Amino acid sequence: MALKPEPTAPFHSVQYALRVLETISRHGSGVTDVQIARETGLPTAHLASLLLMLRREGYVEQVADGAYAVGDSLVLLGSGSTRREALQTKLRHHLDQLRDSVGAAIYISRYIDGEIKIMQVAEGPRTPKVNEWFDFRSAAHASAIGKCLLTQLDQNGRRDHVSRHKTARLTSRTITSERVLFSQLDSQPPTVPVLDLQEYAVGTVCAAVPLTAGSSVGCLALSLPLEHAHRLRSAADTLNRRAAPVVLSLAL
Repeated sequence: MALKPEPTAPFHSVQYALRVLETISRHGSGVTDVQIARETGLPTAHLASLLLMLRREGYVEQVADGAYAVGDSLVLLGSGSTRREALQTKLRHHLDQLRDSVGAAIYISRYIDGEIKIMQVAEGPRTPKVNEWFDFRSAAHASAIGKCLLTQLDQNGRRDHVSRHKTARLTSRTITSERVLFSQLDSQPPTVPVLDLQEYAVGTVCAAVPLTAGSSVGCLALSLPLEHAHRLRSAADTLNRRAAPVVLSLAL
C-alpha cells in the first residue's frame, strides 16, 4: 500500500511544531522567538500561531524576558509506559474538548493492514455516536471516515480495498460505481473535509479530515443527526482547524 504524496494542512503544522519543539529543547534556559525563527526558518507570523498553540497545550511556556522553554506537558511525557499513558490521556482530553466545542461525536480512525479501524470515540448523551448498522470495514465507499482514508491511498491501494469490500448500496445516496467513487476521491482537495450526507445511514451526516502522523493513514471525524445538518460545514471547518494538536499528540 502506497501513500499519496500530498500532506495536509494539519500535517504541515505538526511538522513545523515538532521543529519548534526541537529548537526549544536545545536551549535549556529559554530561547526567544527571534532565535527560534532564525533556527527553524519559519516566518514570524506563522511561528506566533504555532507558539500560541504549543503554549495552550502546555508543551512550551514563556519565561523571563519573553523567552520560550519546554513546558510541563512535554516534561511529563517522560518515556516508556508512562509516556504512552500520558499521550493517551492528552489525546482523550483533546477528543473530549473537540466533542464539547463542536457538539458532535468525535472519532479517530486508522487504515491498518488493509482495514478500517475505529481507534477512539468521544461521545456523550447529547452527542451520540453513529449506530454501526453495517460494518464500517465494508462501508469505506459510503462513510466520511472511509472515503477520507481512501483518499490517502494510491490507486492500487483503493482498488485492492474495493476488491475485498464491494460498494454495496446502503442508502439512496450511496455511491456504488467504482469509477464515480474514484473520480470523487481524486477531486477531493487534501485540506478540505470529506463529507457523508446520508450515504452510510439515513438520518446521519458526517465529516472527516486526514490525520497524517509519520507513515500511518488516519483521520479525525465527526457525526451529527440530520436535524443538525445545518451545522455540518462549520463543525467540519472547526474540526479541520483543530486537528493539529491531535496529530501532535499522535506524532510525539
